[in-house]
Amino acid sequence: MKRQFLTGKNVLIMGLGRFGGGVDAAIFALNSGANVTITDSAPADKLADSIKQLEQFKEIGFRLGSHDLADFEKADIIIPNPAVAPDNEFLQFAREKNKTITPAINIFFELCPAMTIGITGANGKSTTAALTAHLLRGGYNSQVTSHERRAAVWLSGNIGNQPLLQLIDKLSENDLVVLELSSFQLEQLAQIEKAPQIAILTNLTPNHLDRHKTFENYCAAKENIFKFQKLDENSPAVSIFNAQDKIACQWFEKYDKDTGRICLKFSTDEISQELRRNFPLPGRANLSNLAAAVKIAKHLGVDDNSIKTALPAFKPLPHRLELVATIDGASWYNDSIATTPQSTIAALEAFEKSVILIAGGYDKNLPFDQLGKIISQNAKVAILIGDTAQKISDSITAVPENKTTIQFASSLEEAVELANKMAVKGDVVLLSPACASYDMFDNFQHRGDEFIRLVKQLEN
Repeated sequence: MKRQFLTGKNVLIMGLGRFGGGVDAAIFALNSGANVTITDSAPADKLADSIKQLEQFKEIGFRLGSHDLADFEKADIIIPNPAVAPDNEFLQFAREKNKTITPAINIFFELCPAMTIGITGANGKSTTAALTAHLLRGGYNSQVTSHERRAAVWLSGNIGNQPLLQLIDKLSENDLVVLELSSFQLEQLAQIEKAPQIAILTNLTPNHLDRHKTFENYCAAKENIFKFQKLDENSPAVSIFNAQDKIACQWFEKYDKDTGRICLKFSTDEISQELRRNFPLPGRANLSNLAAAVKIAKHLGVDDNSIKTALPAFKPLPHRLELVATIDGASWYNDSIATTPQSTIAALEAFEKSVILIAGGYDKNLPFDQLGKIISQNAKVAILIGDTAQKISDSITAVPENKTTIQFASSLEEAVELANKMAVKGDVVLLSPACASYDMFDNFQHRGDEFIRLVKQLEN
């Protein structure tokens, strides 16, 4: 594929979205000489930030608040947002009309000249991706002489910090691109049977069952990151698995037999005490993220000293166990990224202090049994909000030895007020919802930003 395949074509961007993915695809298509129309079922006021990024491009057409079959009939090429399910009725119509459907991630893999490092998993993939890029920037070029071009290390994909398609023109063959890849993107990549040269799975626990329906389907989407790697004895694919994850270990055994593939495992047991002291992020889950990033960095030639030197400067990503404030001796943490029970379990286990947990939100049909058990052991108070509040409460009270006090709040604001009344010196107040945000907020960032605003008000 060459980017000229878009030139002169009518390109329909399906799903502008609030994260900028549609913006990136629209600008790329426009710069490639396409006639661009954007359609999204959400109204314009919900997409204001994304629309603003495109206001200089007067030639782009918009249909917002609904989709229209006429737009799909007119389109030559449709670029669907990863959030659009494959069985969407409008995509089904487009297939019947023999339209070309090519997601942004597929265009990227067709055109990217650089080595790709793909990171996926149920939890920790954003932190692992950012940390991998950080370590590679600190030591990947250590063998480069002064007159050679230093390879650039880029970070993109589902993490959303760098527009994926607009990156293509900046890349060279010597560069490395670290990509966070979601199950939705990996589903799309399977259409062209492509995957990163280096692929790593952080862990696997149930997620997005509202979309994938079963855990088996979710695992199948994740497995595409290994299934479609190009096998080459001269330039082997590298597949990396979590030695402390049951399914990952099964996949290691499955793929370790392949010719043209190198299979590796990572484990927290491999992280020295010196590296642990230099690593600023709390909790066992972050230690696993570190082990994953270190395994990639070392495979690519980064030495121990470079890793040790780089670690203290790494900053936690927003909304991921982010210390917001200390108020009257109580520490307030924003972990709004925690949209699964397992990620909230990891957050709870990061603290030895008394925890007041704020949890609940949109129901993705995930089980809360294990979460209820951990809350009953690790939280003195659970303040529950959103659609799943009663389900989480039931999972806590089902534990015979439960001593956690349960409170319900009708809003995040009320939850913060309750937590502030109950918190004493030495407590941790933790927003770690275990659920998506769509019942109350646009996305997890919106939820986290609102939590920060409310906590900052308490300081005044």
